[in-house]
Amino acid sequence: MTDANKNDLVLVTGAGGFIGGHLIGELRRLGYRRLRAVDIKPADQWYQVFQDADNLTLDLRDREACLHAATNAREIFNLACDMGGMGFIETHKAECMLSVLINTQMLMAARDVKADRFFYSSSACVYAADKQTRADMPPLKEADAYPAMPEDGYGWEKLFSERMCRHFREDFGLETRVARYHNVYGPHGTYDGGREKAPAAICRKVIAAQLAGANEIEVWGDGEQTRSFMYIDDCLHGTRALMASDIREPLNIGSDELVTINQLIDIVEGIAGVTLKRRYNVSAPKGVRGRCSDNTEIKKRLGWAPSIRLRDGMEQTYRWIYDQMKTPANRRRVYA
Repeated sequence: MTDANKNDLVLVTGAGGFIGGHLIGELRRLGYRRLRAVDIKPADQWYQVFQDADNLTLDLRDREACLHAATNAREIFNLACDMGGMGFIETHKAECMLSVLINTQMLMAARDVKADRFFYSSSACVYAADKQTRADMPPLKEADAYPAMPEDGYGWEKLFSERMCRHFREDFGLETRVARYHNVYGPHGTYDGGREKAPAAICRKVIAAQLAGANEIEVWGDGEQTRSFMYIDDCLHGTRALMASDIREPLNIGSDELVTINQLIDIVEGIAGVTLKRRYNVSAPKGVRGRCSDNTEIKKRLGWAPSIRLRDGMEQTYRWIYDQMKTPANRRRVYA
């Protein structure tokens, strides 16, 4: 994406969600003047709404809806899917897999309207389960997706859709870019209701304990499972850089700062200025034992890698969630 095409129409699907809403905001800040934002939810349920965008409520599992969304779009960022944190994807496998309809229909629409580029947001859940069985497993390289044994449901849908992007490029000449996101977090996202991921869930639990005067939180698993977490600003930079690049293969976009869940809680407690008792629920959904991004390829190909420290990003995330939990529900979303 260059300055020369800032007057072209850019489509962001899933724009009512966390990453999609931030991406619309970032493109506006950078001077893109024609933005179409699409989500299945009514606009009053979006995390961020920008009134100068073309905001549409469409079900992108439907072929005609995808054609309507893609009309005249030169670049398409397909972020739409039915997903959430581990508590959601482990218990809604069929619903996660039905997101394949979205990417299928959006790829066909992009081909038919002759879009210049198509971005697909894949996930670290595509990686083989046998490479994530210990907390101290080596970071995941792009080649580790094969032989295939991804996360059941959600991971299979993402891996299949990656291959579909590849074949649309090979067969139809549609330039596709695929990012494997690793645990994106930050303000203006889900922090309750069942779809939230670990950083937001832990912030919410600590804040709720503070507000209630409690001294204990529940932790899913034993707290020793490991992850890396990428702040939204790094995600946005990596997304735009990959879209503008000549990289046709799936690429990790994630932090390589590995922490245990217990260490993540330590960070949140430090921000909050509290120390809480931890009650471990080992029967709760907890995902793979260890997962971290290997950033060798992104450094080589883009000369960059996510670098925002977890402590710094969690500070922003915690403050936002705290403000949300203290604010009446009808005043929580952002309108600009």
